[in-house]
Amino acid sequence: MRVYVPLTLPGLAAAHRTGELGPGPLTAYAVTPALREWYLSDDIEELEYAALNRAAVASLRLLATHPGTPRRRVVVAADVPDGDAVADPDRGLDPGALGEVRIAKPVGMDRAAAVHVDGDEAEHDVTAAAEALGAADLGDDDAQFTVDGAEDHDLLWYATQEIPNLIAVESD
Repeated sequence: MRVYVPLTLPGLAAAHRTGELGPGPLTAYAVTPALREWYLSDDIEELEYAALNRAAVASLRLLATHPGTPRRRVVVAADVPDGDAVADPDRGLDPGALGEVRIAKPVGMDRAAAVHVDGDEAEHDVTAAAEALGAADLGDDDAQFTVDGAEDHDLLWYATQEIPNLIAVESD
């Protein structure tokens, strides 16, 4: 199963250093039955893109709680055995939990297929979105508009061999 693990650049650096995403349990996003039902699509590429975007929102939430980190959303796409990623049945069709899965143990970086990271041009909008997230969660429409501005930026795809170059941004 392909899972999308939300991180920050320092989190990616730590995973690269230790060789694993973790410790467990990890929250990740995947094509779950609830995500399929919500998006009403059988196109696996569309559904995986939706799961990736859910992980990007979770990465934004991580940025909001870590103000000193570089303002770039980071998502690692990894392949894990189907039984390792489990959706919480109690959360069902909760819109906040669509595609959310838990992975009990760390995931080796050798399972990573790709890394998705914001480009330089997204930094301003991601910074503003991280700052507005709390107000957006409380129903502020203007803050939600700001958060949506970050979501207008597609994450860029990187091969896992490019991680050392990506984490070099962290030290800038």
